[in-house]
Amino acid sequence: MLTPGAFLQDRYQIVGALGQGGMGAVYQATDHRLRTLVAVKQILHNNPLLHDAFLREAQLLATLRHPALPKVTDYFVEPAGQFLVMEFIPGDDLATSMAQQREPIAVDRVIQWAEGLLNVLTYLHGQSPPVIHRDIKPSNLKLNEQGALILLDFGLAKGGAAPSFADRSLAGYTFHYAPPEQLRSEPTDARSDLYALAATLYHLLSTTKPTDALTRLSALATGSPSPLQPLHTLNPAVPPALADVIHQALALEPTARFAGAEAMRLALLAADGETTSFLTAPVGQPMPAPFNNLPTQLTSFVGRDTEMAAVAQRLQDPTMRLLTLVGPGG
Repeated sequence: MLTPGAFLQDRYQIVGALGQGGMGAVYQATDHRLRTLVAVKQILHNNPLLHDAFLREAQLLATLRHPALPKVTDYFVEPAGQFLVMEFIPGDDLATSMAQQREPIAVDRVIQWAEGLLNVLTYLHGQSPPVIHRDIKPSNLKLNEQGALILLDFGLAKGGAAPSFADRSLAGYTFHYAPPEQLRSEPTDARSDLYALAATLYHLLSTTKPTDALTRLSALATGSPSPLQPLHTLNPAVPPALADVIHQALALEPTARFAGAEAMRLALLAADGETTSFLTAPVGQPMPAPFNNLPTQLTSFVGRDTEMAAVAQRLQDPTMRLLTLVGPGG
């Protein structure tokens, strides 16, 4: 671990640790050359497979340009390890925020976040070759100053033709968010990210992590009821249409999920329309009159049969583009 005040490359001064995992640590640092705060990611173990995976993460992020992805500014190797420098995003990740809040995130906010994440997944999966993140979860999502989510940590991402460390390692997943194909070290694709995203949305809306895929598969094999609780049961504020979208993306078989991020986004938009009806006031409230700058009509049109007939005739004229009635009613 690096201590506050330590310098890297005679440029980056460590402010403090932001987090530490089994394979690496992330620090806040000051870039004295550009006079800005940055995040510095360090690999703690001198493992050739980890070394290659970390270098691939740096190279991958350096080629990507999207508002929901962190900007990479530097990569270097020192005796203390490998380091990746990227923009610093202040604030807590969603896992920390949820632990502090201890209640579900509002439905409309989760829908907004989900649309943004599906947009960035459409971008990633549309690369050549497709970039599969493989570790979407609340702790890898952080809010920027505009309130949009940033997708972090591409250490397990698959974006090249060669098999990666993550492909070959059983440690390459987060249990409650990973799809069954990833838990069984089988090939993953874009639909694997949709499963992890759906698991994350399920958690955000219920404060409950979804039942892991292996337990669900075991129940399916023995003919037992699914241990995955319906989302609407855990949180009645979640509209059924939205719950259906999330549960479809949580299907154990990839072919039963959405074909891609854009398909899921469109389904989410359709569900959002039903969600609005589900959450808004009862039917029967009058709609406000549209704003205009015309004089108020005091009475309805009466005794204007000749004029009304002339108006109707004018409206049948294909060259008539605009017809205006002025004057008081009566």
